[in-house]
Formats: sequence, C-alpha cells, structure tokens
Amino acid sequence: MTETETTVVQGYRSVGEGRLREVVGRGLEEFGALVGQTIEHRPARTVTDTDHAMTLALTGNVAPVHSDTQFCQRTGRERPLVCGVVTLGLAVGASVRSTSGLTTANLSLDEVRFEQPVHVGDTLRAETEVLSARPSASRPGQGVVTVRTSAFNQLNQRVITLTRAFLVPADATAVRTATAY
Repeated sequence: MTETETTVVQGYRSVGEGRLREVVGRGLEEFGALVGQTIEHRPARTVTDTDHAMTLALTGNVAPVHSDTQFCQRTGRERPLVCGVVTLGLAVGASVRSTSGLTTANLSLDEVRFEQPVHVGDTLRAETEVLSARPSASRPGQGVVTVRTSAFNQLNQRVITLTRAFLVPADATAVRTATAY
C-alpha cells in the first residue's frame, strides 16, 4: 500500500487521504437486505446508580418501588427496581448506531413489554430483528423501517422487548455526504 492509499474496512468509509469515518445508521436499501436478520449490538451496558437516579430526577417519578429500599423489602422485593424508562432507553440507545443513526423521525414504539426486573448493577445487551423496510408513501426519498429490539440481562433473560418504526433516508450515501456523517 502506498502512502496515499486508504484501506477501507467494513463499518467505515473513506473521507479523504488516509482518513476513515465510522458508518452510523443505515439507509433503506441497506435495510432491505437485512429484513429477517438480527443485529447484535455491542457493547453491553451495566446499569449504574447514576443512570437510575438521573432518570428519576428528570422524569419526576416518585414511585417508592424505584427509590425506597424499605418499601421494596416490605412489599416482597429485595431492592428497588430500575425505572422502566432506563431499561427502554438503554435498549433503544444500544441499537441506534447500527439501525436508526440516520433517522429523520421515530414513528412509533409498540408492543413494549417489560419481562424481567432490572436492578442497578445488571448488565444489559441488546439485539434488533429487522422486520420490514419499505419506501414511505408520504415522504419521497425516505423509507419506513420496522424493527423488534430486545434486551437481555447478564443471565441471558430477556428483560424488555419492543417494536419500533422510524424513517430512514432512501439514499444513505447522499445524506452522509451532505451531513459529514
């Protein structure tokens, strides 16, 4: 390889001599090839006290099941549950880089199910199955992608599952070029 060549590896694109940029998100054509496949997202993420406390503070959630250890112990729980918004946020957040990183709009969150309790200290990993990808009927140049995202704890128990739909560009390369992504 000469000094002016750039080796491009999967997950990156060349943006200049000797420079690569990480690929974020996908376009409609890329999703079309992924329908029926499952994307495993990494890294996993350990839920922290800070994640939990900040979410409670930001949302104003005062439910004792999330914040009062004595209440939890007296009602059959060993310790407070992490607020579902944290679990949802970590599951969806883990999927963004490889799914909706180029989205122009989230359209829906459906069929959200919290299947196992989550506590501070649990480590969650997520995966996303691509259910469908089609051109938007109302937004030329955009596509509608529907996915099912699930997150699992360190015991490989599914803790949440949800279906999500979002808009993506039909031409991801044009959007990446225009926005420097």
